[in-house]
Formats: sequence, structure tokens, C-alpha cells
Amino acid sequence: MKCNRLLLACILLLGFSVKVSAQSDDDAIKETLYNYLDGGAAGDSAKLNRAFHYAANLRSLSNGRIAEIPVKKFIASVPAGGAKWKSNIVSYSYAGTAGTAVTEEEFDTFKYVDFLNLLKINGEWKIVSRVFSKVDKGTLVAANGITAPAAGTLKAGNTPAGKKPAAKPKPSDDGW
Repeated sequence: MKCNRLLLACILLLGFSVKVSAQSDDDAIKETLYNYLDGGAAGDSAKLNRAFHYAANLRSLSNGRIAEIPVKKFIASVPAGGAKWKSNIVSYSYAGTAGTAVTEEEFDTFKYVDFLNLLKINGEWKIVSRVFSKVDKGTLVAANGITAPAAGTLKAGNTPAGKKPAAKPKPSDDGW
């Protein structure tokens, strides 16, 4: 009887810890995003360093070419009093140890839209990539409205019904 109670208690605790873990990932991702947004707005390099992985890359287009900014240079360039932006988390999603988020940072005459990639590294969510664009303040982030399929409904390929798939290319050795 004692063994059954102990087993039941372990099962209940395990179920509770799974639910808590999912909630804590949610909170941890939002904390990482707010460390970035609030840190940039206030000029708080400690918050920015907590948000970004030290090897993160930041990219955008400049004069039609990809421009890359090292994360340390980005953090060092934030004004001492902060960037004085109004920010917003547009969306985020995650599965396992990978996540993605869209944020906006609005200034007086324009805004930045960021597409952020995150990884859960040693139990902490970190921004590992920021791809961003400077846009007019009124520009809305376009979304396709596609939602994740229900478990077990994934099918091979993405060919619409009624169309024949294209001929398969010769196998390559690029990891795909």
C-alpha cells in the first residue's frame, strides 16, 4: 500500500513538473525578449548581455548588401541613456530547444522589425540571431496565417493536391 502511494505521488509530481516546465519556457522566452527590449530602451548593457548569446549575429540589408553587426558592437553602440524606443513583442513560438520571435521597436519617425531566433542553451533561452528591417511606423508585420498541423498529420512534401511533384534532383552531400 505504501509503495502504491509513493508511486502515485511520483506520477503526480512528474505530471506537475512537465506542466511547470512548459510554463517556465514560456516565461523564460518572454524574459529574454524583455531583457532585449527593455535593455535597449534603457541603455542597460547587462540586460542586453543576458538576452543575447555572445556569438549571436545581427544582420540587415544596407545598400542592397547584407550587413552584419557583431553583438558586442551592437550592445556597445546603444546610447548610455537608452535608445528611447517603444517596443512590442508581436509574436513568439518554440518547440524543444529552438524558438523564434518577432518584435518591433518604434522611434519618432520609423520603427525596426526584428525577426529573432532563440536557442535554449544550458537551460537558458538566448537570442542567437537577429535579422531586422527599418520600416515606416505604419508598416504591419505580414503573417501567412498557417498554423501547425495536428500531431500525426504531417505528409511528405508540400505539393498541392492535383499537381505532380517536380522531378527529384540528384542527391547532394550538403546535409539535406
